[in-house]
Amino acid sequence: MIKRILVGLGGTPFTPVAIRRAVMLARSQGAEITGVTIVDPRKLGRVAPTSSDEADSVARGRRRVTEEQIEHATAMLEAECRTSGITCRLHREVGDPFSSMVALARYHDIVIVGLRSIFEHDLLCPDPEDQLLKLVMSGVRPVIAVSTEFRSINRVLIAYSGTMESAKAMKRFVQLRLWPDARLKIMTFNPSLADADRLVADARDYCRAHGFTVDWETNPGEPSALLLASAALWQADMIAMGNSLRSVFMRRVLGDTALDAIRRSPVPLFLCS
Repeated sequence: MIKRILVGLGGTPFTPVAIRRAVMLARSQGAEITGVTIVDPRKLGRVAPTSSDEADSVARGRRRVTEEQIEHATAMLEAECRTSGITCRLHREVGDPFSSMVALARYHDIVIVGLRSIFEHDLLCPDPEDQLLKLVMSGVRPVIAVSTEFRSINRVLIAYSGTMESAKAMKRFVQLRLWPDARLKIMTFNPSLADADRLVADARDYCRAHGFTVDWETNPGEPSALLLASAALWQADMIAMGNSLRSVFMRRVLGDTALDAIRRSPVPLFLCS
């Protein structure tokens, strides 16, 4: 069970879904929500080479838009929490978004952010997906990275390699029981059919012991090419994946599967290590 939820209010298309997901989880778990906005003045003031007057004008415009987006997002969260009777706190941070997020995450049970845009306020950096990856690899866990479309979580695909990282992600998802009625599908990618069958059987039995209905599938193909297609074919509402500080879902075995999922997944991800 979770009691404290941290949600990033980025003023992006992902923000309304992040808020709705946080409110629904808080309602079902009896939890409280902390909404956090983080503004990096250096990023807002970074403009293309031009005259000083033009640069100041652009920077002022960015600050104004950012402030408007933040106010809209915080008002939305407060209204949703008030309607649902949920305790809500707001943190307005200035500076590096990741150090602030990591510090706040220490005292929360789960973090909810946008899948491809966290605190950019529509001023996207060249690699927003890598920034989410950096957040997860810094030890913030578990993270729910939401897509721009809200959906009920009825079917969850668990990408499982047999590594400790993927096992931790599977166990954390199952133990939290955020969606206890969801149907799970264990999917592993292994060139050895015997090894794959053994991995799937062990993972399936673990999830069943926790009361979940479980499907399973093994595939000898490349996960970076097949994971999202398999999730779409099974009509998954969420993908649960592992990660580690040294590698993402064991790059040596599975390549950049997690990063590829962050970049291209149309469904939310549950990321944990």
